[in-house]
Amino acid sequence: MTAPIRLLIADDQRLMREGLRTLLELEQGFEIVAEAADGQAALEAYQMLEPDVVLMDIRMPGMDGIEATRRLIAGWPEARVIILTTFDDDANVFEGLRAGAIGYLLKDLSGHELAEAVRTVWNGGGLIEPSVAKKVMAEFARLHPAARQANEGLAEPLTEREMDILMLVAKGLSNREIGNRLGLSEGTVKNYVTNVLQKIGVRDRTQAAIRGRELGLI
Repeated sequence: MTAPIRLLIADDQRLMREGLRTLLELEQGFEIVAEAADGQAALEAYQMLEPDVVLMDIRMPGMDGIEATRRLIAGWPEARVIILTTFDDDANVFEGLRAGAIGYLLKDLSGHELAEAVRTVWNGGGLIEPSVAKKVMAEFARLHPAARQANEGLAEPLTEREMDILMLVAKGLSNREIGNRLGLSEGTVKNYVTNVLQKIGVRDRTQAAIRGRELGLI
């Protein structure tokens, strides 16, 4: 049997932690190995248990989710962090993504959606909910306007097709959805995404969207 995905839930609200635990326990293939009420407790729990995926709230007392994410990635570059928050309340989510979080999800998602998101991240993918991807990138553009020409600063420029792929990745589309839109197989899209990540020097799709904006590519 496949080992369950081991999770750490970090949120200062006990009711939210219990709710997330209940949602995931109704799905198959998950084990909640620890809960934390603040960023410091999340770091300590991660150090002891090294879970597969961390569900991280932004607003917590003491050390918040952004700083906790930054320290997690600094100490364990392989850590997979998904930020769970309310978009309208947490403008600092962009800093959380810059700190190294792989995913960004709203707290009003269903248990099935949460389970699929965790599986995606565990399998090496990154995600921003399609419903908020455009808002995320628009706000990021407002806070950090691009000052470079497209492809400036890259050792190997992106091709026109790779630029198309990056744009759709930034909108939150999956490989299958990108393939359907561009008339490409899912495997071909996966290869393109891998090339894009390597060329712009990031490890996942979420960071690609952010780095692409910084470079003026999107």
